[in-house]
Amino acid sequence: MNLFGKLLRTNAPSAVLVIRLLVGGVFLLEGIKKFLFVEQWGAGRFARIGIPSPHILGPFVGVVEIVCGFLLLAGLLTRIASIFLIVDISVAIASTKIPILLKSGFWPMEAEARTDYSMLMGLVFLLIVGAGTWSLDARLCSRSGHG
Repeated sequence: MNLFGKLLRTNAPSAVLVIRLLVGGVFLLEGIKKFLFVEQWGAGRFARIGIPSPHILGPFVGVVEIVCGFLLLAGLLTRIASIFLIVDISVAIASTKIPILLKSGFWPMEAEARTDYSMLMGLVFLLIVGAGTWSLDARLCSRSGHG
């Protein structure tokens, strides 16, 4: 089996769809917000928290979140999309939640980090198990003889 086949292969139950819908939906909407509300969620926010080149990275992150969120919803290239989004959410945690931890302590950070932590764990889960049987990955894998 080639690498592409290994990335698509999944024996996970169809219930994985619920996790894909949750995680993919959140990232899709967060990406859209970066374009609809640029000052609050996109380049303006990136500038306020000290992200370099916010006018470039804000839209770039928005596109990554929209594309990868959609891929998770469809169950297409799920593991690859999960890797991109794990990087995305890790940078978000490092740039927004760790400073809260260092300034205000654990409990204020915990209150702000719940969604990020949940998304990170959902992505790690999808990276490990794949898209599940109700996915385009499973269909592609079975058609190519890798299922």
